[in-house]
Amino acid sequence: MDYEKIQFKAGLEIHQQLETHKLFCNCPSELKDEPHEILIKRRLRAVPGEEGEVDVAAEYESLKNKEFIYEGYKDSSCLVEFDEEPPHNINQDALDIVLQICKMLNCKIVDEIQVMRKIVVDGSNTSGFQRTMLVGYDGKLETSKGIVKVDSVCLEEDSARKIAKNDNSIIYRLDRLGIPLIEIGTKPDIKNPEHCKETAELIGMILRSTGKVKRGLGTIRQDVNVSIKNGARVEIKGFQDLRNMPKIIEYEIERQLKEIVKQEVRKANSDGTTSFLRPIPGAGRMYPETDVKPIIIDNKRLDKIKLPELIDEKILRYEKQGLSSELARSFVKSGFELEDYDYKLDKTLIASVLVEVPKDLKARYNIEYEFKEKDYRFVLDALEKDKISKSAVTEIMLEIAQDKKIELNKFEKVNENKLEEEIKKIVHENKNLSDGALMGIIMKRFKNTADGKLIASILAKYKNG
Repeated sequence: MDYEKIQFKAGLEIHQQLETHKLFCNCPSELKDEPHEILIKRRLRAVPGEEGEVDVAAEYESLKNKEFIYEGYKDSSCLVEFDEEPPHNINQDALDIVLQICKMLNCKIVDEIQVMRKIVVDGSNTSGFQRTMLVGYDGKLETSKGIVKVDSVCLEEDSARKIAKNDNSIIYRLDRLGIPLIEIGTKPDIKNPEHCKETAELIGMILRSTGKVKRGLGTIRQDVNVSIKNGARVEIKGFQDLRNMPKIIEYEIERQLKEIVKQEVRKANSDGTTSFLRPIPGAGRMYPETDVKPIIIDNKRLDKIKLPELIDEKILRYEKQGLSSELARSFVKSGFELEDYDYKLDKTLIASVLVEVPKDLKARYNIEYEFKEKDYRFVLDALEKDKISKSAVTEIMLEIAQDKKIELNKFEKVNENKLEEEIKKIVHENKNLSDGALMGIIMKRFKNTADGKLIASILAKYKNG
């Protein structure tokens, strides 16, 4: 499809949960599945915004006249979440994370933050509005197809979690309500569906580089606004897998080419299609939050915020230290830092002990064991002191995971001269065997006490000699 010819335009909205307590109270920001109780029931209605107009999306939801039931927890739900107490002071850690991300996105940062109320009456907020605030604007991203401008970066409260619904009511859970959420909106500078995926991946990489965002299903949500020539803007919500993003956008554009399109919000379906959710919200649903004072952002605060190394840059740095591209990526994803392990060992060996061997044990033995720092150090110290061979690492870590008492003497590395004498003897006694058969005999005899590469080199010396 010629996306330039149809005047394709697209912009992204990325919503990412931050790894800290809730935004306007000290409740923990974690999802729970243990027993809970119904605490409150409510019905919400649309009210006029600051300009006296009722938002069309809010009115649409209000007309459904549903009852909302909220499940909470005695140890992690408070009066702020019930909308029975004013918000507490803003979570400063969350704000600093957003300021850091603004810097990483080359944004201008506001000097005074005004918290706003965004009218939301679908029941996902007990108050009927979501608190949100603009922190940064006019940023930019470098992509393979040129600059994608960042329109805005906001800090806001996440919504309550929908658990069940029927024709008359919806059940929400309050564990998610109030979790700090960064919202990043781009300008409609995206050129085509694949470029949209690339841009989303780039933003995701920048967010993960902070080490301060939540990971896992549901912690990040991507919405895409798309339009074509003479068409209306359509917002597509609910992308669960970025790999499907180009396909869903392509199907949506095909739909827009065939139909008269209205401004609306649509859901991304698993089969690649989209379906109607609600009218697209207008700008009239925002008004100031009078329970929270404006927040001054000065240069002194900004100067304290340092930029982290980007994940892509870290991967490249580890590749230059000898790690393969795949191992470097897995190592960075694991959260380890090579600089924390000051050994003279080969960097690839260190990374393998920390990342690849535990992964291999899980795949081969279905072992779910969380190795401790002392476990890794025990193995790396033995390697550093040349007490064990590399071939013994997997077996030792298997015994650690099985909570066995480790006896290093049974893994003691065989003397190289003795190894050579034994291999010479095996070759002499088995002259008619193939290289593979000889290798099998030798590896069985020196299992976990000699490295395979050394054995192979000695075998080649006497087999060919």
